[in-house]
Amino acid sequence: MSLSLRDAHRHADRILERVRGGAHDGNEVVAQSWTRCVNEYRLDPGRRHEPAVVSRAELEDRRARRADVIACARYEMTTLFQQLADTESAVVLTDTDGVIVHMVSTPEFGAEVGPLGLRVGGRWSEAAAGTNGMGTCLAAAGPVSVRREDHFFPEFAQLTCSAVPVYDPQGEIAAVLDVTSRSSLMQQHLLVLLGMTARMIENRLLDARFRAAHPLHFHARPEFVYTLHEGKLAIGEDGRILAANRSALFQLGLQSMDEIRDRRLDELFETSLEDMLQRSSSASFHPVVMYRANAALRFFAVARRPASDPHAPAQAVAPVATAAANTARAAARGGVRTPDGTTFGDPRLVRHLETARRVVARRTPVLLTGETGSGKEVFARALHEASPHAGGAFVAVNCASLPETLIESELFGYRAGAFTGAQRNGRRGKILQADGGTLFLDEIGDMPLELQARLLRVLDERQVTPLGTEETHPVDFQLVSASHRHLPTLVREGRFREDLYYRLAGIELALPALRERSDRRELLQAVLAAESEGSGTLTPEAERLLMDYAWPGNVRQLRHVLRSAAALADGRPITREHLPSLQATPLAPPPVIAAPAVAPVAAAPEPLPVKLNPIQANERQVLLQLLEQHRWNVSNVAKALDVSRNTLYRKLHKLHIEVSHPD
Repeated sequence: MSLSLRDAHRHADRILERVRGGAHDGNEVVAQSWTRCVNEYRLDPGRRHEPAVVSRAELEDRRARRADVIACARYEMTTLFQQLADTESAVVLTDTDGVIVHMVSTPEFGAEVGPLGLRVGGRWSEAAAGTNGMGTCLAAAGPVSVRREDHFFPEFAQLTCSAVPVYDPQGEIAAVLDVTSRSSLMQQHLLVLLGMTARMIENRLLDARFRAAHPLHFHARPEFVYTLHEGKLAIGEDGRILAANRSALFQLGLQSMDEIRDRRLDELFETSLEDMLQRSSSASFHPVVMYRANAALRFFAVARRPASDPHAPAQAVAPVATAAANTARAAARGGVRTPDGTTFGDPRLVRHLETARRVVARRTPVLLTGETGSGKEVFARALHEASPHAGGAFVAVNCASLPETLIESELFGYRAGAFTGAQRNGRRGKILQADGGTLFLDEIGDMPLELQARLLRVLDERQVTPLGTEETHPVDFQLVSASHRHLPTLVREGRFREDLYYRLAGIELALPALRERSDRRELLQAVLAAESEGSGTLTPEAERLLMDYAWPGNVRQLRHVLRSAAALADGRPITREHLPSLQATPLAPPPVIAAPAVAPVAAAPEPLPVKLNPIQANERQVLLQLLEQHRWNVSNVAKALDVSRNTLYRKLHKLHIEVSHPD
């Protein structure tokens, strides 16, 4: 693994020449480390390095002193290693003296690098091992990448180390997290992953060390509460701040924990601990607004009772860990398996699913956005399967497909005889059916305004009252909503309640369109296998056509196209001739239609139906013109108006415009 003797001499000469000449034409952090190694530690890069390893007794003592840090890091290190999917790498944790106290690697790689001292008990401070990721990170007190020949000793010249500090809740370095591999690539992306992992370890450490304190989660944006980016404070029973994570200090514009330690919460914010606990409980632990004291800064926050309090609401941390571990393992294998048998191999979808799994374990609602047919329900089902509510039912409601007169009874249920046409024994609504499971509200943007108020009340009170009765039923469900429409725009236009939007969008995730996904080929093969019962094959020309197509209808369109192609091919390989709909359509992505341009149509005006007022009559005429423009293709008109087909059919029926409705 080391350099040849001649290259080792050149390596040593280069380092000594740079140190003596003071020329730093490369990595400044590495150059400063070389200088320390020569001038302070009296190390010689030309001498053979003998690895330093502490005794078993000393190692056990060090591990005992860092037991809580190791316990918080174990799972995150394993997850990171699985995400990297590099068998020639190791994820390493050292104490503040650079001694390795925990390490994750393959047995083969561990056996290869063990003789170099890269094993549990190995000492990797700069004084012991020269310039390296772990020791130089400690010396520089910041993220460091040391690539190959940047190492001080030539024995390490075939390795690349990237390391970041891990801080304790008091703002002191508690450990160093490192990834060592044989990669020769730049390490910026790895430093980002390491930084995220370090934050997760720090948040776990804060929870572990302050179980008797009240945790306060906050961020300037509500969707970031309960995520990696949230600020977190540990608050004593008397309202004094005991500890904070780095994100909290950054958001508050503070440099260190010393600036807020032992200050009361009401000195920082215009609220008290008691007020935050009461408001958080009333809001079912969804973020509520609070303001910075003496500053026009708004935050969204949730306060909870101590984890050690037997009356504290369950926070379900364990399912988060399990789900994230499952995600990491699946990602390492090439994707996350979904309930319909396909996979999420696109990195954005994998990250979104992992993020969503983390927040749903904290009972945070999820809002999915994306084009029609992009797989929002499939994503929601995959999320349900990995959530703490997986043992309950997954209940999907398409708010656009139900007539307005039935949405209320479908959601809330009704007692026997509540209205004409009601079932004899009454009916449990979708919300009650989802009790203990997941309620998925698809096309939530099409829900009528008057029902939005009732839904908001259910989400606030966590209880539902069926139609025709005054009985209330407590409910506990995970809420996932979806829409292909831009809800903030609907809010500005007065067509969607702002308070409901914020209640739904605990975190908002935009799913990529099929044409944007990096796993198109894998998805194409999986869908083809499903639609052809495993017997379908593609000619290279057909596969190229499928890969180049823009897919305006996304995954739903892909399924229909491959189902038809498999039927036409009848067991033979699918060719271009079996894909006629793709060849008749331009390959460019569909344009985004901001507003329909209505051109006058030279047609005799229809006589106005009775019961229409002048506004409705004008609206009817505009719709007739649009239908003429699009040759009475309702799907194209709905797309031009940015509404679902069922919403458009309801409007056409109300305005006495007769078109055939699909079964």
